Amino acid sequence: MALELADKWIWDSWYVFDGERYHAFYLHASRALGDPVRRHRHPIVGHAISDDLTNWTVVRDALIVSDTPDAFDSWTTWTGSVVRGDDGLWWMFYTGTSRADGGDVQTVGAATSKDLLVWEKVSSQPLAEADPTWYEKLNQPEWHDEAWRDPWVFRFPKGVITGAASVGVPAGTDASEVWHMLVTARAEASVGGNVRTRGVMGHATSTDLRNWTVQPPLSQPHQGFGQLEVFQFEIVDGVPIVLFCCGWRELDADRIAAFGQRDATYSVSCNADLTGLDFNRARAFEDRLVYAARLIQGRDGGWFLIGFDNFGQDGEAAGDFIGRLCDPIPVTATAELGLIAKG
Repeated sequence: MALELADKWIWDSWYVFDGERYHAFYLHASRALGDPVRRHRHPIVGHAISDDLTNWTVVRDALIVSDTPDAFDSWTTWTGSVVRGDDGLWWMFYTGTSRADGGDVQTVGAATSKDLLVWEKVSSQPLAEADPTWYEKLNQPEWHDEAWRDPWVFRFPKGVITGAASVGVPAGTDASEVWHMLVTARAEASVGGNVRTRGVMGHATSTDLRNWTVQPPLSQPHQGFGQLEVFQFEIVDGVPIVLFCCGWRELDADRIAAFGQRDATYSVSCNADLTGLDFNRARAFEDRLVYAARLIQGRDGGWFLIGFDNFGQDGEAAGDFIGRLCDPIPVTATAELGLIAKG
């Protein structure tokens, strides 16, 4: 059954397999807030466990905001990802906003865990933030926030990268030893052009998970998106795929005209080293309009998509925020179409 809580809204989620069970981490907030828009300033990172990606058992929450007012996450703990270091320690990278700056500046920090249940924050200060050399800083009234969020952390398998310099790998370093962080970001303001098309794939690298070097973006601006949220990179049935989402209000006029006023998860194929990214080619996953969807590989090697049901459609509380995770959707991919439902 889909993960749905009667007293809470659920939205963005991220997953990890510990070798025995699947772990879902997700943002949730109390429905007592009344207005679902308020959930964004009252999130908690929840945690549930499953053997089959369908039946979930909710366990103790993973993270809440810090008490120190000037901590990078004193206002919110938002979307992230989980990886396991070579020493067996689990790392959760997540987005924070701070009361010290009014909550409009997003940065990335981390927490660690030995068992995926009890988490200890690494620092009250961020580990990575937008570098003005390449990325837009707070630029109101042109844009409402300083985007540097939704960190997706991973390493390339051995033998994938041949042009290491193009993805920020230091000379003489085995590319498979470098951790990469993909981040929701925007190109720095001097690129000009339509403010609704400055979304780019932010990028940072690390060899130890603690110290991060911000790199130039891995994509170009002016490809139809004001922001590209909740990145994920996977090789799905042999096809390298970038997954992300975007609300219709952050699309350019051409995409709105073609796709309508619908929020969606998008995908696009690229090269196996993440070069050749062209978000002009991105296509919405329309078989089911879930948002902030994630790819998870099943025990048999097949791939599934899980996202959250955003606004009601087809008669179900049409236009109202739903706030639950969907059941796993079997998917595959092609280089031409990106992610597609597996029928």
